[in-house]
Amino acid sequence: MVTQQESVYDQTIARLKKAGIRITPQRVAIIRFMIQSVAHPTAEMIYAALAPAFPHMSVATIYNNLKLLIDQGLVEEMNVGDVATHYDFALAPHYHAVCTNCGRIVDFVYSGMNDVENVAAGKTGFAVSGHHLEVYGLCPDCQRKLAMTNGGKQAVE
Repeated sequence: MVTQQESVYDQTIARLKKAGIRITPQRVAIIRFMIQSVAHPTAEMIYAALAPAFPHMSVATIYNNLKLLIDQGLVEEMNVGDVATHYDFALAPHYHAVCTNCGRIVDFVYSGMNDVENVAAGKTGFAVSGHHLEVYGLCPDCQRKLAMTNGGKQAVE
């Protein structure tokens, strides 16, 4: 039985081949890492995870491959308020909740947003090509930690 991750991997490789993009061992490793990751990694995190298997690979190789995957519409670049850029493999359409305290990013799906592009096009006349949504707040862990450090008083954003 083929898992969703394997299916996405196979589709990704097929898409890259169709676009005439070479499939290198480093590229395969980056793609596999991105598909399996739920952490919304930075380029440096990807490099740290893959460097032991690819000791001659540079951080520039990671950035170049991420740029290629972004250009192909396979990876999303996320700037969520901290200094590092995070990356997310587009397994399926989804949105992000970002903790304003620790930076944790959590994926969520909300079908009510499916019509936003049609509504936006109707209200603005734009030929809408996509949308992006992030919500910000405190994750459950930070809520608990802040409640403990504030003597039960919830911090206000």
